[in-house]
Amino acid sequence: MEFFTALLSIVIIDLVLAGDNAIVIGLAARNLPKDKQKQVIIWGTLGAVVIRVLATLAVVWLLKIPGLLLIGGIILTWIAFKLLIEEKDHDVKAADSMWAAIRTIIIADAVMGLDNVLAVAGAAHGDFLLVVLGLIISVPIVVWGSTVFLKLMDKYPWIIYIGSGVLAFTAAKMIVDEKLIKAYFEEPSIKYGFIILLIAAVLLLGRWFKQRQSKAGAQS
Repeated sequence: MEFFTALLSIVIIDLVLAGDNAIVIGLAARNLPKDKQKQVIIWGTLGAVVIRVLATLAVVWLLKIPGLLLIGGIILTWIAFKLLIEEKDHDVKAADSMWAAIRTIIIADAVMGLDNVLAVAGAAHGDFLLVVLGLIISVPIVVWGSTVFLKLMDKYPWIIYIGSGVLAFTAAKMIVDEKLIKAYFEEPSIKYGFIILLIAAVLLLGRWFKQRQSKAGAQS
């Protein structure tokens, strides 16, 4: 059950965080002829996935070093909050050649995918199989269904809150599983109380901050 819960978390994280990466793929290839666009998308995606898998596996290994799980959890908490308040920017220069487009896709995905790598590595709890399975399931969905999914997120903002909640849950799990402070969370009521509190804090603060942003935008 824990395995499938973690796998579901990874898929949700990939869908919420990687949707924009798929838009980058489309933007990078938009100036190419139609017959080459498909090749660029396939090769660019494959290159990006290989780098994503290697980077995530490296982070999974690094998170076993004492203290890094706590640091990763704190960073992921910020990523969960930022997901609720951040305005997305898809300003990507279109490439004029096939190899330039593939290079743009791989580099852009590597830069944009850092939050995704950390989130997936945290949700995997040290299980390399979970990382690979999660990416195999979610990457095709992200690449081919990103436009639909992004439209759904715009139409139904609560989807973003589900994604942010999953990220906050993953962050909280990383913090309570940190060996340096694990002794403080031995009591189940303290452990799960902290997890619930962190999730609630991220969602409520994110909603409050977003409302303030909307009011400020309306006034200006």
